[in-house]
Amino acid sequence: MDSMCISELLLEIERHQCALLTNLTFSEKVRYIYNPLDYARETHEFYVRTYCNNSKKVIFLGMNPGPFGMAQNGVPFGDSTYVNNWLKIKGNVFKPHQEHPKRQIQGLNCSRSEVSGSRFWSFMEETCGLPENLFLHCYIHNYCPFSMMTESAKNITPADLKAQEKKALIEICDEALCKVIMLLKVKFIVGVGKFAEERATHVLRTYNIHDITVVNIMHPSPINPAANKGWKEIVHKQLDESGILQYMTS
Repeated sequence: MDSMCISELLLEIERHQCALLTNLTFSEKVRYIYNPLDYARETHEFYVRTYCNNSKKVIFLGMNPGPFGMAQNGVPFGDSTYVNNWLKIKGNVFKPHQEHPKRQIQGLNCSRSEVSGSRFWSFMEETCGLPENLFLHCYIHNYCPFSMMTESAKNITPADLKAQEKKALIEICDEALCKVIMLLKVKFIVGVGKFAEERATHVLRTYNIHDITVVNIMHPSPINPAANKGWKEIVHKQLDESGILQYMTS
């Protein structure tokens, strides 16, 4: 399979996933839904075509876009400083269909830092040096591409949804994740946080996929008190002990 095939097939999996998710209905609690794979399509596709053009040993799996990260620019954990200066992502970013006045999309010009993204990508830069070293064997992907929020702009994660809404969403996202795993021929899935780890484990069991190891690393969110006390050191140790660090420093 040539490199163009892998990136284009991945984008096709995501487009199909988004089409199915768009057809879902949610309670009134979910007042705004952003799909950065739509309005930030140019920057997202630039990311995929630049950094996912070969099979991968490792997928780092996030949950869904943060309001000042991937929701702004289509890049998982997409803190603007690292998206612009380290990953060097290019492209236009437009507006979601319905925009919350407190969560306006500024694309690559977003000046507010995404703490989770800043921690995540600064760790990658310090560990790998160049993006090419990281992406030779690794890829960063989000389980769900949609960002959701309440009327007051409070973030809603897939884990926060009501049971039936959550069930419908994870069925779609589980299937898409399975396709991505098989396409990239991964050997390790690193769940960034418990939710991502649980979904990856469930997908492997449900689809009877063998010889893939699921590893958990602490989520870098500042909501997690432990992450505010030496997150990088903790995660470095977790990745070293699981044998994944060797694939990040080629």
